[in-house]
Amino acid sequence: MAFKIYTKTGDKGATSLIGGTKVPKNDIRIETYGTVDELNSWIGYINDLFKDDEFKTELKEIQDRLFTIGSSLATDAEKEPKLKLPDLHQSDIVFLENRIDGMTAGLPPMKSFILPGGHATVSSIHIVRCVCRRAERLCVNMQQHELFVDEKIIQYLNRLSDYLFTLARYAAQKLGAEEIPWKPRLNS
Repeated sequence: MAFKIYTKTGDKGATSLIGGTKVPKNDIRIETYGTVDELNSWIGYINDLFKDDEFKTELKEIQDRLFTIGSSLATDAEKEPKLKLPDLHQSDIVFLENRIDGMTAGLPPMKSFILPGGHATVSSIHIVRCVCRRAERLCVNMQQHELFVDEKIIQYLNRLSDYLFTLARYAAQKLGAEEIPWKPRLNS
């Protein structure tokens, strides 16, 4: 028999974490891993916009790490030690840092803040960056509510948002799109 996508178990506003613990669907943990899922979907979208195989492979790897993060956030921390889940490694964070440094080396220095825009791909990457920052804020919020979040998850999301900012600049350069500097209006 085929697996059914609907279970009807959430019809009353509750869902289960990995490990079986029931929580309301508006639980901070659900909101957090739901935002990571949204981020993962947006990464898939920008991956579809890229023609460059190097970035397509890289973005698929990032999607894999986001599934790892989502599974950690969706697990009851008390039951997690008994479960065999993938985990994040410090090397995943170092990878992002190295890619940021590599892309930055070929970019002109920033002399002002940059407005998102200039090309649909660049704007899309900036949207993804904003979703990533929201996911990071939600993880911090979980910590402040004394819910376990692996420190590497927050570090990874922080670096990923920096990676996405740099990727937007790099994509703008590759696409021949002009960066739009922010010129604040000054009242006299």
